[in-house]
Amino acid sequence: MAVKVYERILDLFEAEGINTIFGIPDPNFVHLFHLADERGWNVVSPHHEESAGFMAEAVSRMTGKAAVCIGTLGPGMANMAGAMMCAKVENSPVIFLGGQRARITEQRVRRGRIQFVKQSGLLEPSVKYAASIEYADQTDEIIREGLRKALTGVPGPVYIEYPSHVIQEELDVADPLPPHRYRLVGQTAGQDKIDEAAELIRQAKQPVLLVGHGVHTSRAGASVKELADLMACPVVQTSGGTSFIDGLEDRTFPYGFSPSAVEAVVQSDLCLAIGTELGEPVHYGRGRHWLENEALRKWVLIEQDPTAIGVNRPIDVPLVGDLRAVVPQLIAALKDTPRTATPELARWIEQDATRLAELAESAPSGMSPVHPARLIVEATRDFPADGILVRDGGATTIFGWTYTQCKPHDVIWNQNFGHLGTGLPYAVGASVADGGERPVLLITGDSSFQFQIAELETAARLNLPLVTVVAVDYAWGLEVGVYKRTFGQGSRETAVHWSKETRLDKVAEGFGCYGEYVDTDAEIAPAIERAFASGKPGVIHVAVDPKANSEEMPSYDEFRTWYAEGMQ
Repeated sequence: MAVKVYERILDLFEAEGINTIFGIPDPNFVHLFHLADERGWNVVSPHHEESAGFMAEAVSRMTGKAAVCIGTLGPGMANMAGAMMCAKVENSPVIFLGGQRARITEQRVRRGRIQFVKQSGLLEPSVKYAASIEYADQTDEIIREGLRKALTGVPGPVYIEYPSHVIQEELDVADPLPPHRYRLVGQTAGQDKIDEAAELIRQAKQPVLLVGHGVHTSRAGASVKELADLMACPVVQTSGGTSFIDGLEDRTFPYGFSPSAVEAVVQSDLCLAIGTELGEPVHYGRGRHWLENEALRKWVLIEQDPTAIGVNRPIDVPLVGDLRAVVPQLIAALKDTPRTATPELARWIEQDATRLAELAESAPSGMSPVHPARLIVEATRDFPADGILVRDGGATTIFGWTYTQCKPHDVIWNQNFGHLGTGLPYAVGASVADGGERPVLLITGDSSFQFQIAELETAARLNLPLVTVVAVDYAWGLEVGVYKRTFGQGSRETAVHWSKETRLDKVAEGFGCYGEYVDTDAEIAPAIERAFASGKPGVIHVAVDPKANSEEMPSYDEFRTWYAEGMQ
């Protein structure tokens, strides 16, 4: 059949189940956007190309598939570069399509060309694969190679350039191939290794299941739940994998921040790690809480990238494959020999429930401005498990991972890269992927929120069920704390404070959203309820106590151990 290049690109993405695209269309992409809209795709134009990249990353996390965004030539791709780097560090399979001038213009020996830079060489270090569709008949092989690279091994972003001289060219091609015809799909582990791992699990007296970010992004929660039931053991979350699996909420404990998690790790004689790189925030699986009992503990790692095995710590049984395929293999091997519950499990469950209740009780109340710990408690106490929770900010996120009272099945933030300003575009992208069905709650600091604040208009335009709670101290709160710890109380706090005249609720109203200002803790939950009931995206400006926000961050000593500068 005869098709235009831009039409074929859509066909190839549709074969992968992709039906959403983010970006600001320029002449390179208006044909593609027009046809995508005609076909019923979600076509979303944000106000900044970096936001487009973050929105696409959120879609990949919510769907378990690759996601697509586009950037116009030159400045558009420059704007998008930050999102590209974030996707690389966060292991997110995002396809970045970049517009470019026709090659005849690029190869001229000229100065002063308009809106032009040689993009591919600048962007290549930030992606797993970079290529350009130089000729129309390269379309299939380059798009497929991009998808292959994005989804094989450790997932990650790719960059594909789309020069203007190929836009309108035609191809005579067959129907697109299904994914399994051109890339490895559902890779399983060798049966001998599955049997070996299953035997270690049967022999273990105190196993733990260490669950990371990859379990959420692969949408593998249901099968991991089945495996956890057969293992009858505690589930320990990495700080990057804080989405709760439906049915495992009570026995899931955050690594490092829960005494139950620490006890479970210290006493464990086997760790089955799924969807995690075993990075710095879990001390590479060999430092801090893992030191005790290290000589007796066995390790089983499910990992799609064979070159990652044994890099951060020795592994006893590597299960190389897609966790969506490997976990069912383990289930089949264990289904006739389920373990009895770990003896300490009931006590750890009760202890962690008590911890959460005590945190809610102990968070200082009755203050105006509000204590940031109390803000988190009040904002999350009644948030439903089927909602989508998004985090952003420095100090606000640190308070959040300690005091959050809800246990939602979808939590989105970027722990690895720590890129501020992702929260609002993540929330928009997640809600688009969800079809706007579930409530989305973004909890963020004021400084972070202002990075991409224009996307409030995008949320309003799409009428998303999104409420943002902003902890406002008119400062870079985490950095204020660093100044105080470094130079002492009363020292200069250079360049970390900003105008106290800003009212973010009023800004929200200007974008067509619901806005409300609160400065007491009793007002927070009712304000959130009113915002969701308004039928508009909402922003709750919560005045928080700046001293508490910079000096009383919980679990900060644990957080600092993530940055051991090679000591682990």
